Amino acid sequence: MIVEGVEMRGVALGDAAGLARAYVRNRAYMAPCEPYRPEAFYTEAGQRDRVGEALAERDAGRTAPYVFVLAATGEPVGAITLSGIVRGPLCSASVGYWVDREWHGRGLASAGVEAVCRIAREELGLHRLAAGTLLDNLASQRVLAKTGFEEYGVAPRYLHVDGAWRDHRLFQRLLHDEPPLP
Repeated sequence: MIVEGVEMRGVALGDAAGLARAYVRNRAYMAPCEPYRPEAFYTEAGQRDRVGEALAERDAGRTAPYVFVLAATGEPVGAITLSGIVRGPLCSASVGYWVDREWHGRGLASAGVEAVCRIAREELGLHRLAAGTLLDNLASQRVLAKTGFEEYGVAPRYLHVDGAWRDHRLFQRLLHDEPPLP
């Protein structure tokens, strides 16, 4: 459990229907912060394909996403993704997250990001995590500040979001200063 009544666990194929429902429920709310999503993304089949690909890449040991589901009574109410994992001298990854609008303000994003930071440091041996937010996404910026991320710059036209290239604030959290794992 990360917050009262909510657990964080690895995503499973059985989460596809719940994820599809959560994305549909939050579609209009998240649209200003999301890249273009094809209609299939919002279906159980689309989520099953997406989850299956992520699990296959992870299981093959490639630099693939680790996806964690935030679940209340078994139903997804958010997710946290650790992606773009790079080994060697960089030892870095990117973190992204979303929480169902009905669950905002309960500390889920902060608790989930903090838990993923521990996994990145202790289980994956990563040195650094990066995250980016739209310039006006103050709630996400508060989550990152609360979990020890520091802003280090602004990237012009960083991601194509809501129909246009958008500037983003860039954040990082250094997890340790040990040498990379062999």
